[in-house]
Amino acid sequence: MAANVRDDVQDLEFTNTNKWDTRQLVTMALLCAIAALLSFIQIPLIPGVTFLTYDPSLMPAMVCGFAFGPGAGIAVGAIAAVIHGLILGEWVGSLMNIVATLCFVWPAAALYARKRTFTRGVVGLVVSVIAATLGAIISNLTIGVAFWYGSVDVILPMLIPAIIPFNLAKGVINAVLTLIVYKAVSNLITPKKSQVKGH
Repeated sequence: MAANVRDDVQDLEFTNTNKWDTRQLVTMALLCAIAALLSFIQIPLIPGVTFLTYDPSLMPAMVCGFAFGPGAGIAVGAIAAVIHGLILGEWVGSLMNIVATLCFVWPAAALYARKRTFTRGVVGLVVSVIAATLGAIISNLTIGVAFWYGSVDVILPMLIPAIIPFNLAKGVINAVLTLIVYKAVSNLITPKKSQVKGH
């Protein structure tokens, strides 16, 4: 009886695939560094709205989420946001970027983890774009009002003409970049058990 219990425990230890191995941690660290560097690229998307600038830092986080799961992707995006905030001293912006990371990475990475197909990835990214846009609205009305704008009346007139279209455009760009980059590097960074031909 005791021998059977030991065998069951050993089987559980060998079949546990939830641990982040050394290769995955190294890959995550590399993607985190890339995301942190990309966060300093600031591209305006809405003419006349200088405080809304696009950076592609969420793309490496999503690539990581597709490769290793939503937890890993969120970790990469959140750490990159903290690094950016520490360097520039913009902790409020860093907090809002963490919210954006959670809303953008989690839906698509979680859906893709269930079934690793191109179609599931695209559907997940569409959901993520919508979720990230809603998350941006909420974070602007809460975190933004509390620490930047001072009043809801300041941000409400900017929602429809600026904040919503900006975040939709930002999400679509990040989604397209993710599909391109992940397709190119997936078989290099994804564990062989998770690789799927044609994606």
